[in-house]
Amino acid sequence: MSISRSASSLTCSPAAAPLAGYGEPAIIGSSTAMKHLRLQVQRIGAHFRTVLVRGEAGTEKELVARALHGLSPIADCPFVVAKVAMFEEALAECGPQTAASSLLLDGVSEMPLEMQDRLLRTLKENESAKSRFNASSSADSRMIASAAEDLRVLVSTGRFRQELYQRLATVEIVVPPLRERMEDLPELTQRFLGRFAPLYGRHVQEIANDAMERMQEYRWPGNVSELESVLRSCVLQCEGDVLESKHLPALGEVEEPGRSCAVAGGSARLQDVVARHVLQVLKDCGGNKLRAAEVLGISRSTLYRMLDASTSADVLR
Repeated sequence: MSISRSASSLTCSPAAAPLAGYGEPAIIGSSTAMKHLRLQVQRIGAHFRTVLVRGEAGTEKELVARALHGLSPIADCPFVVAKVAMFEEALAECGPQTAASSLLLDGVSEMPLEMQDRLLRTLKENESAKSRFNASSSADSRMIASAAEDLRVLVSTGRFRQELYQRLATVEIVVPPLRERMEDLPELTQRFLGRFAPLYGRHVQEIANDAMERMQEYRWPGNVSELESVLRSCVLQCEGDVLESKHLPALGEVEEPGRSCAVAGGSARLQDVVARHVLQVLKDCGGNKLRAAEVLGISRSTLYRMLDASTSADVLR
């Protein structure tokens, strides 16, 4: 059996459609977890001022943030994404005297303590200035923070400021990892096939049953971002109408331990298996280390350490 590319498979259910907005893909998925997530977004979208969106790397936290912005009263205003190094600058540009906007602080769990202190001071200064200028509620900006780790755990271990956490997590939304909503895999797959096939001039319209079974057996440590990367590579390799199991080489090395562990000399060491997978993902990402780290669900510094360690491993000889 294969999953055909029909019009219905590439559109969202009526409940999800309002969360698409501004050309962005909707928050899709028929699993209980995603239905609950959409309900949360719909309930708070029109009312929030500050929200914390938490989930593992690659779970599409930015998509959730954009959906929140799209449902807010300032949906016609800019949506600004700021990475860790840009937090303070972005907050200054989105201060109380500027036009309304939604600001996504992407990756707050990666902030060093010194930067957390500066960010907290900036937030307090903005609140004080807003009070002085009597900014109207209709012009209020929204702030969304995203984190790959549980900030409560970081607070308990002294790695995150309690006061900053309380300010950011007025409302908290948890995005589930892909392995906990595998029933959504066919729908997500169709979304990416529908995007990449015309983009790369391919004619992929279906995914074969054996390919889907292999994908469903995989744990997807990089979540939806890893799925996107894998399917992009598969579409580029597929010359026909059907994406088959043979187009999933990266998954084959992960999900078939007997084959993936078979390195020169018969070694089956865990570190060799991990090194081979890391290098394969990096290759699939065109050598982009930032992208590879996102797919693997690890930080860039961790990826660098793994790459340094692998240079002397047997797997590279």
